[in-house]
Amino acid sequence: MQDFTPLLVGIDVGGTKTHLRALAGDATVTDRIRTSAGWRPHDPAAAADWLARLVTDALPAGARPSALAVGGHACETPRQCALIGTALRRHFDAPALIVGDAELLVPAAGLDKGVGLVAGTGSVAVGRAADGSPVQVGGWGAVLGDEGGSAGLVREAARAVWAAHDRGEAPDELAAGLIAAFGVAEVPALGAALESAADVSAEWGRHAPVVFDAAGAGSLLAHEVITAAGRSLAALVVRLAARGISVDDVVVAGGTVLAQPRLYDAFAAALAESLPGARPQPLRVPPVTGAVALARSLR
Repeated sequence: MQDFTPLLVGIDVGGTKTHLRALAGDATVTDRIRTSAGWRPHDPAAAADWLARLVTDALPAGARPSALAVGGHACETPRQCALIGTALRRHFDAPALIVGDAELLVPAAGLDKGVGLVAGTGSVAVGRAADGSPVQVGGWGAVLGDEGGSAGLVREAARAVWAAHDRGEAPDELAAGLIAAFGVAEVPALGAALESAADVSAEWGRHAPVVFDAAGAGSLLAHEVITAAGRSLAALVVRLAARGISVDDVVVAGGTVLAQPRLYDAFAAALAESLPGARPQPLRVPPVTGAVALARSLR
């Protein structure tokens, strides 16, 4: 690779892993996945340094980006993203764009407008207003929100199990699954187990399969939790529609909603009821594809 070869660089910085792809024309030069450890989006200088090291380490010797686009996990406001972009441009003499990672979904799907909806560990939906400014709803974390994400599902499952216990009902498949997953002896002990989590999102979220397994085993409580989660995800799109965002196309991604048909179907049904004209579609390519598309638009 020669120094003068122009490289388009797209980066998807997720909560746990980061995917970088560099292209020369239409040919992929580098495609690399690594951990997101060290990503600090609330410190613009540190975030830019982290991205610069990532790019330098990943690209062939002597190569530099001609345009760079990044979708960053927890890059939550336009101001925050802009500050990282400004700091990053000090490292590279090239156009650079930083957006939230959910904003990669629409361009990854080959669309110019629409909604990107993510339901993985957490949940968030994004779109763009008529003036091009980004609008984000959801994404408030496992304690306050993230309904429809894996951590939110576990939180709501625990609430459902506690309510059933208070009604004097015998533990069902969902209660038994949560008791086993958290290593406690009985339903009342679930509260302390959830509260003791050092990393709430990760530690709650990894138990989400229990909810779907319980639904498959016939738990009415688990079915109700999943149905409510689907409605919550659809409600994110409804909020964007109420703010004037185009919601004709809804691109869906995230390890929870795409891996669990019960949740995707609940979301699609709720969306069809609330916004009959909206077209949900699972994202079938890596989100980094959207970062590359955004980098190409900068040239």
